[in-house]
Amino acid sequence: MTNSTEENKFRSGFVAIIGRPNVGKSTLLNTILGEKVAIVSNRPQTTRNRIRGVKTTETEQVVFIDTPGVHRTDKPMNEFMVREALSAISEVDAVIYMVDATRRTGEEERYIMENLDSVKIPVMLVINKIDELGRDEILPVIDGLTKGGNVEKFHSVHPISAKDGDGVEGLLSEVTKLLPEGPMFFPPDMVTDQQERFLVSEIIREKIFNIMLKEVPYSTAVEIERYKEDEEKGIIKIHAAIIVERDSQKGIII
Repeated sequence: MTNSTEENKFRSGFVAIIGRPNVGKSTLLNTILGEKVAIVSNRPQTTRNRIRGVKTTETEQVVFIDTPGVHRTDKPMNEFMVREALSAISEVDAVIYMVDATRRTGEEERYIMENLDSVKIPVMLVINKIDELGRDEILPVIDGLTKGGNVEKFHSVHPISAKDGDGVEGLLSEVTKLLPEGPMFFPPDMVTDQQERFLVSEIIREKIFNIMLKEVPYSTAVEIERYKEDEEKGIIKIHAAIIVERDSQKGIII
């Protein structure tokens, strides 16, 4: 029996969220935190940087790391983002490997599985978007991802809907069991380590992704030139520059 002293010990740790592009990693992070700290788009490779989100309760603090989508690529920028995602595995206490229940398992999953072969920390398989499947379709998806030796890779399997929140509490409960005893890394009221200017630039970039067509969103960056809070009027004045690769893209953005 666990005594009350052990039960009251504070736990803390880091958990990486990895997966192929556009499986819902950022949506899951926002749902867990109850706040928008990571931008969301139906375009792949929306997330370019690691985003840390902090979930704190009276008994634990979990630092989730949202990573760029993992896929095979020969483009320098995408290669950098993939390295960023995979390097996060070596710096955490547990991994959430997220897949899309509505998409067939392919080369990206095999590539990620290869990188998980040498991982010594717990890996939780999270099957997202079950809200888009019928109940009789969910089990075949789970069986397909865990067949053969694959099931041995995973500490646990969690079918969820990151958008609706279904299954997320069960996932969180399992995550907290894996945390070691440790200190609080961030203040209890902090939900992300990102500065407000970065969050603003990301939200603007999210709108570009959602409005623009084809390749234009991937050629843009956002720089916050001025950020000033007007406390009397209760507003924030923001001047941002949208940076594009080619002159021809300026007119499209405007």
